[in-house]
Order: sequence, then structure tokens, then C-alpha cells
Amino acid sequence: MSISDEDLEPYEKFHADGSIWARGQMYQGVEHGYWEFFRKDGTLMRSGTFDRGRQVDEWITYDKTGAPYKVTQMGSS
Repeated sequence: MSISDEDLEPYEKFHADGSIWARGQMYQGVEHGYWEFFRKDGTLMRSGTFDRGRQVDEWITYDKTGAPYKVTQMGSS
């Protein structure tokens, strides 16, 4: 079954201080598509893709300056 853009809902979650913690899309209540996770100071911490709530493909972890320092292959979508 294919998921169309119309099936996806934008989603954001915030740290207690109000700064962005995560940004992505939800499909039927689970993460789907490209997601980004942030530190409290706003720098990008991790990014990657979900397939119906499961981490897939390449996930990148970033250092505190925003430079990629680790790439993890999570399986195929």
C-alpha cells in the first residue's frame, strides 16, 4: 500500500523550554518519512527516515557544531 502526501500529518514536538525537539510527519499515529531531532540549543542532533514507525535507511548524527560525525544504516525501507 502506497502512502500519499495527503495521508501524512506534519508533526512537531518541543522540549520543556519550548524549543523544537523533533520535526517530521505522522501516518496513522506513527512517524513516517524524513525526521529531524534537535538539541535544546536548536542545533540539529539527528536526522533520518521512518517507514511506518520503523527507522530505515541512513541516519545521520551531528556534533554540536552541526557537522555530521556518524552515519548509521538502519535497514531497508
